[in-house]
Amino acid sequence: MLYWFYQIFHINIFQYITVRAGIAFFVSLIISMILMPKFIKWAKSKNAKQPIYSLAPQSHQSKGETPTMGGLVIVFSALMAILICVKLSNVFALMGFVVIALFGFIGIKDDISKIIGKNNTAGLNAKTKFLMQFISALTISYFLYSSSLLNLDLYIPFYKHPVLNIGWFAVIFWSLVMVSASNAVNLTDGLDGLATVPSILSMLSLGVFVYISGHAVLSGYLLLPKVSGIGEVVIIAAALIGALVGFLWYNCYPADVFMGDSGSLSIGAFIGYMAIISKNELLLLLIGFVFVLETLSVILQVGSFKTRKKRIFLMAPIHHHFEIKGWAENKIIVRFWIIALISNIIALTALKIR
Repeated sequence: MLYWFYQIFHINIFQYITVRAGIAFFVSLIISMILMPKFIKWAKSKNAKQPIYSLAPQSHQSKGETPTMGGLVIVFSALMAILICVKLSNVFALMGFVVIALFGFIGIKDDISKIIGKNNTAGLNAKTKFLMQFISALTISYFLYSSSLLNLDLYIPFYKHPVLNIGWFAVIFWSLVMVSASNAVNLTDGLDGLATVPSILSMLSLGVFVYISGHAVLSGYLLLPKVSGIGEVVIIAAALIGALVGFLWYNCYPADVFMGDSGSLSIGAFIGYMAIISKNELLLLLIGFVFVLETLSVILQVGSFKTRKKRIFLMAPIHHHFEIKGWAENKIIVRFWIIALISNIIALTALKIR
């Protein structure tokens, strides 16, 4: 919409990505801050509370009355800001919008199933949820592949030349990146605000890479792969960050509302999408290090128990391990935030160390 003001009324300021990104941030922040308390009140009246695992640490049992599905407000706020600020005729921006909407829908469906069933295991069947995620990711990946707008080269962090052309396998690889990122953020969302700040930091870092890769001069100067048109996706990232900051106001310890799958699945998938279009699929392991750590802890725990009948951690994901060890919840959250900040700063050095 704002870009139309530039085209029709020649208001030049609206042609700039940075300006529209700033507006998108504040639009989604304001919408989120206004709607969230209303949503919390409505969710409480409808008994839309967070079901707690019976095996979760004892401190979590008191959270059973906290409303969930705050991700619904995050997604709605971001999508409204996107419609106002983003040029959706841009293919990369349109696909980013679709990623958030599709994975948000899957998350909402899963959250509603849990609330109705009054049990954290009453959501979508794991196979069904994964299938829905993979089909959504596969559709988006195939579109990117068939449009030929994105090169099929694979880059490794801190090295300026592509190491491999993955050809048609890109469709499968990109799908796995999106689904993996989506579920990794979902696994991390187990403490108040734990997934929110690392998500914000990840999108900030990837936003820098996306903006530079879409800029002809800067991409050449910093030896980043040039991908024409992806700069518009920065505005979508800014909209999601604004919505997340508004959500964090109510989600910080002790939380008044939880994100739920409706937020975590769509945020994770979009982070994966940003990594794909900026050719940072492997650097995402560092950018989203906290998410990787949480996911690895689950994989190792399950693998160890199935093969050796022994547990590596007291409980997985790993944030529960530290809870059982006696760490205060707030201490775990802030320390994980610090780890996320450090890993993203290191990842950003890849801009120059190539």
